[in-house]
Amino acid sequence: MTQIPMTPWQGPMIELQEVTKVFGPTRAVDNVSFMVPRGSVFGYIGPNGAGKTTSMRILSTLELPTSGDAFIEGLSSVNDPDRVRHRLGFMPDAFGSYSDTSCAEYLDFFARSNGLVGRERTRRIRWVMDFTGMRSMSEKPMNGLSKGMRQRLCLGRALIHDPSTLILDEPAAGLDPRARIELRQIIRTLAADGKTILISSHILSELAEMCDRVGIIEQGTLLANDTVDGLKGKSKPHQDLIVVVDGEVDSAIEVLNALPSVTDVEHRGQAIHFQTVAGNDNRIQILHQLCDAKIRVLEYRPIDESLEDLFLKVTTGKVQ
Repeated sequence: MTQIPMTPWQGPMIELQEVTKVFGPTRAVDNVSFMVPRGSVFGYIGPNGAGKTTSMRILSTLELPTSGDAFIEGLSSVNDPDRVRHRLGFMPDAFGSYSDTSCAEYLDFFARSNGLVGRERTRRIRWVMDFTGMRSMSEKPMNGLSKGMRQRLCLGRALIHDPSTLILDEPAAGLDPRARIELRQIIRTLAADGKTILISSHILSELAEMCDRVGIIEQGTLLANDTVDGLKGKSKPHQDLIVVVDGEVDSAIEVLNALPSVTDVEHRGQAIHFQTVAGNDNRIQILHQLCDAKIRVLEYRPIDESLEDLFLKVTTGKVQ
């Protein structure tokens, strides 16, 4: 009999539906909902104790919610945990090591735990070693690894069964700059290959570079869920700009101060900082006014808010 191939799941790969988790008097996660489509990278940020790790543990079948549900490829982490684990790779913020275990033995154990056998197990271990740059470390005891190599090994463990979805809890914590760059490149490659990734990090500049969307959580409550550009647009109705002129600073300041849409004009040498109503048409009009006044403009650009700036504006600094 001809076997009909299964249609790939068309809905969100990761979804939280009104998830709440209570520990005694503390609501670690409070009615949180969001979804991540296939092939996207979702950055999950918040202060320590905000509820990030608890949310991730619920998605990863390691914690049961007090109410609500979490889904991986449409499968409930509460009601169908075994099938969820086959589709999911979870990299915790900390993991144990074993003094007499080599890196290859460690990956082999988890390959067997995920049901890989024979040549397929050997192939996957070899692929993970190559992909994470661990081939030369295969026979080295895992407790002798540097922090960066330990993180690569943990990521390799999460990838061993070729999951469609990855949940990475603070993968860059404690890494030196080179190790962070290399880890970021690995994550970008995985996303380009179609993996769906939920990642938390305190290094917000890196998340801004690699994430399609970010969610900001504080005291268990999801405060924002948008693209970085979308968050910038919501954070304020005005825009900060800088114009650098060749001489004629006073004349440029006079032109800017005469425009009703321009405020807070300051100059630092030949650079003039000011604010204006957000919008490309308004920015173009200001540039035309400067050029019409024969001001020689060397540079004209917006001053973008960083993800750190947005995080500080959205959160209040409260902890549970």
